[in-house]
Amino acid sequence: MAITISNVRLSYCNLFQPQQKQGHEKPKYSVTILLPKTNTAAKSQIDQAIAQAIEQGPAKAWNGARPPQPAICVHDGDGTRPSDGMPFGDECKGCWVFTASSPKPPFVVDGQVQPIIDATQVYSGCWGNVNVHFFPYNANGKKGIGCALNGVQKIRDDEPLDGRITAQEAFQVVGTPDTGTYGAAMPATPGAAAYTPGLQYDPITGALIGGC
Repeated sequence: MAITISNVRLSYCNLFQPQQKQGHEKPKYSVTILLPKTNTAAKSQIDQAIAQAIEQGPAKAWNGARPPQPAICVHDGDGTRPSDGMPFGDECKGCWVFTASSPKPPFVVDGQVQPIIDATQVYSGCWGNVNVHFFPYNANGKKGIGCALNGVQKIRDDEPLDGRITAQEAFQVVGTPDTGTYGAAMPATPGAAAYTPGLQYDPITGALIGGC
């Protein structure tokens, strides 16, 4: 069952170009979703969808038997990453964290439900609504619940999580160059004779030292 989760922060946005991840056979579109823990209604919605997927697991993916502890794709951002045991990044603090992916292009729309064409408009750090569905899987000896991505709706901007800044933040406006001076000859070094082609000059003082 597909559900729409509202008001989440987006990270690692691969929504317009699929990415090949290590250990996966095919490239996928994906986004990491940061759900603030204060949004208890959305977390309850996710828990219900996961419970439903677990019920379907034995028949759909687990060969008739439920594993004692199926792996769940939703993680506590205040804890550690299951991949390497290291703490999640600061942006994950106070959030539930999970990644949704799809082998097919997801729909990506704006607040007016119009397609977003410019990929730079949807970046790590902006906020949106996501439509996903949770499903049971059995892959590489691991049984659990994954999250499939259907689409994303961007709802507002925020500070980018990748640390990039805009040109306006990096630089200040400078005065307009005096274009009238461009192309003019450089002033002569004091004490040096004017240069005339075909004559020899001292490389240090610039003084004329003889003819050709």
